[in-house]
Amino acid sequence: MKFIFEVRMKPGYTVDEYAEAWIRASEVIQRTPGALGTRLHRKIGEPDTLLAIASWESKAARDAKDDNRDQMVKAILEKHARNCEITLLGEFEEPEWVVLPEQG
Repeated sequence: MKFIFEVRMKPGYTVDEYAEAWIRASEVIQRTPGALGTRLHRKIGEPDTLLAIASWESKAARDAKDDNRDQMVKAILEKHARNCEITLLGEFEEPEWVVLPEQG
């Protein structure tokens, strides 16, 4: 499943600061059973806005993670809450089927 959210930086906080902290927290979170990786994308035309995608084996695996188990992760998430506007866009199951154009 994909856990997708938008992150808007508040004045005084940069996407580079966010990304550096994202990497440090992700290194810990990705050791959680069921974690399958994370990605950040910068929004075209809005350089202070990111799309964040976390991939998990299932919603149950994502919901079972405990961000409080590691003080560094907890501190990073608290800092992000103060310095960013984070909007959950949704939780998406992996597709049952995928339509791809033929490569020619």
